[in-house]
Amino acid sequence: MIAQNRQKPNIIIIVADDLGWGDLGYHGSEIKTPNIDQLAKDGVNLNRYYSAPICSPTRAGILTGRFPNRFGIRQTVIRPWNVFGIDSSEQCIPQVLAEAGYKNRAIIGKWHLGMLKPEYLPLHKGFTHFYGFYTGEIDYFTHKRSGELDWHNDEQTSYDKGYSTDLITDEAVRCIKNYQSQSPFFLYIAYNAPHEPLQAKMEDLLLYGYDKNKPAYISVPSIASTSNTNDDESGLTPTEGLGNTKRQTYAAMVTCMDRGIGKILKALKELKIDKNTVVIFQSDNGAAEDKGGSNGQLRGYKVQEWEGGVRTPAIIKWPAGFKGGWVSDQVMGYVDLMPTICEIAGVTTAPKNPFDGINLLPLLQKKVASIDRNFYLGYGSIVTNQWKLVKAKGGNSKMLLSEDMLFDIANDPNETRTVKKENDRIYDSLRNAVEKYDTIKSKIPVPPSGKGRKEFTAPKEWKVKN
Repeated sequence: MIAQNRQKPNIIIIVADDLGWGDLGYHGSEIKTPNIDQLAKDGVNLNRYYSAPICSPTRAGILTGRFPNRFGIRQTVIRPWNVFGIDSSEQCIPQVLAEAGYKNRAIIGKWHLGMLKPEYLPLHKGFTHFYGFYTGEIDYFTHKRSGELDWHNDEQTSYDKGYSTDLITDEAVRCIKNYQSQSPFFLYIAYNAPHEPLQAKMEDLLLYGYDKNKPAYISVPSIASTSNTNDDESGLTPTEGLGNTKRQTYAAMVTCMDRGIGKILKALKELKIDKNTVVIFQSDNGAAEDKGGSNGQLRGYKVQEWEGGVRTPAIIKWPAGFKGGWVSDQVMGYVDLMPTICEIAGVTTAPKNPFDGINLLPLLQKKVASIDRNFYLGYGSIVTNQWKLVKAKGGNSKMLLSEDMLFDIANDPNETRTVKKENDRIYDSLRNAVEKYDTIKSKIPVPPSGKGRKEFTAPKEWKVKN
């Protein structure tokens, strides 16, 4: 562990929502992302960083350092009608940091880890401040989901007006300014951009050639804003902020988020606390199919364990802790954040539950060149620095495989050719390893995704009561 007499750094985790591998300038995208590009240049570009293939599991793994199937969050997101969330027996990052002297621990933006019981909400997971929304897929302008306003300041309804990406950015900057004299602080900034519904501000649409004389990509009443129907996580149809095409609208949303991240980084620099602030940026999964995003040359999309679904853009920067300006090809991912943060913050107590992730600080400080490990992706998929196994019957119907596939992923990142027959020993070893993870069962009964949907009515202004 780090020596206790060291000045502890501020820690900021920034999570984008459904941002694809091919949607950033430093990955060759046409989308304008100068601030994230500069962060990648100044920090460590994590080139082999993995998430879960879908939202809620990734967020749960970030906060606990554990594979989410251990506590029942693996196969899908937590729906608005699901009476379910992270179990109280799981320890989250802000709870650990509280013991390490981090007085202010805020979450700003999207929660999506349980919203129908008070014990599932952020202020019951160690956060001292919450500003944002409980569910997912809200309208960016009205902040409604299932016909009800879902925007909160702590656990009180917030009637703040504005585009949600800007509100999240503004609150993050406000917290940085308020907390910096009481350092260290922890911020978990979870943008809903560029997740659907695709809605952008006019100033950003114009950057990508919006033509008011051409039709918008959709034009029907908004479920998110005007209805209390039992919608699922797809098909929301907004009426405000629509571009001429999905890609145009999506690109505008990403650029707006990038501008917000730039404001956050600027605030750190102006306050002269940027050197001893850890900034971590990642997407929660790859881009969804046909939603405007791109995973570049990577195969597959969100909800799939192909690289396009689970290999996400990620960067870490901490000038006082390690040198930036280089690219890491080490396999790592979302469950590694908590053990790494514990090391950085000087946490000396053992975790309440064993981590699945590992401490990456020795690698980031170049004390070790690489770490040999298996990284479980879920649904029968596992990856190492050299290889990747995808089981045919891993449980994800989106993959549609007739047989197991083994890839030399270090040399074939686009998963174009299975090499199982030529590498039977590697295949057998990874098959045995992944089956151990696949057999993990949650102690908590997990409700079926559709349970409660028919009779569901969203609570008024998403005020959660016992």
